[in-house]
Amino acid sequence: MDLLSIDTLSDGQIAILLDAAQLFAERKGSSDRLAGRVVFNIFYENSTRTAMSFAMAAARLGAQTVTLSVEHSSVKKGETLADTALTLDAMRPDAIVMRHRDNGAPHEVARLVDCPVINAGDGTNEHPTQALLDALTLRQQFGSLAGKTIAIVGDIRHSRVARSNAKLLPRLGAAVRLAGPPRLLPDDLPGGGDIEQAIAGADAVMMLRVQRERMDDDLGDAPGEFLARYGLTEERLALAAPDAVVLHPGPMNRGVEIADSVADGPRSLIRRQVANGVAVRMAVLEMLLKASA
Repeated sequence: MDLLSIDTLSDGQIAILLDAAQLFAERKGSSDRLAGRVVFNIFYENSTRTAMSFAMAAARLGAQTVTLSVEHSSVKKGETLADTALTLDAMRPDAIVMRHRDNGAPHEVARLVDCPVINAGDGTNEHPTQALLDALTLRQQFGSLAGKTIAIVGDIRHSRVARSNAKLLPRLGAAVRLAGPPRLLPDDLPGGGDIEQAIAGADAVMMLRVQRERMDDDLGDAPGEFLARYGLTEERLALAAPDAVVLHPGPMNRGVEIADSVADGPRSLIRRQVANGVAVRMAVLEMLLKASA
């Protein structure tokens, strides 16, 4: 079994993963459930939260993590993704965690290797474990997502997080509103440019970073302009429900898409998201590696 997309998971598997992650979050500590297993972390794009939380998740379960430094690998000598996958598969890892700049790259690797492949983010396509940890964080806050409204705001066009959440959260009973600057809205997802309308009455607001590295042309915004027009300020957050919470998948560009006072304020669940990333990835590793045993 691979985890390449939220669509990979049945409703029952989602429930099992979230319940298991909640137990891991409560228990803390380590175990030997995956002792003797080896997980390869292959990141073609930079990462702090995802890479470190997968490594921590493996360690907490007794597994070892081997990380390929792509910058110092044969990729720099022209080796293809397929040849890299076959080379790694020959070493017989128990799982491969992969992030890649190209949409569908983990799917290609999954077709070539014998072990489970976990998509840790592919281009602008999906980031399923991020959506799972977001759902866990919201479930901890509200008890249930049924009937809740989640506003996802910012650079929707380039956000694999938005795409995975747009698939997962409705399956848990939530309504999702997508909003951002017109240039940063995709053609294949519903959404609008009215940030205030999306936030109004929402139970949670998830802000997204502007992914300038994926743009051919810069937005041309002056310092502070994006925050004033589209960012999450205290004034905009006041439009949300009285008990609304704030999320951000990171990394944050403070003073661009989110104000410091909001990111560090009493409604922010951003640090809890990071902590839940370890718990969710523990649940994912345990499910996939036990299924492949």
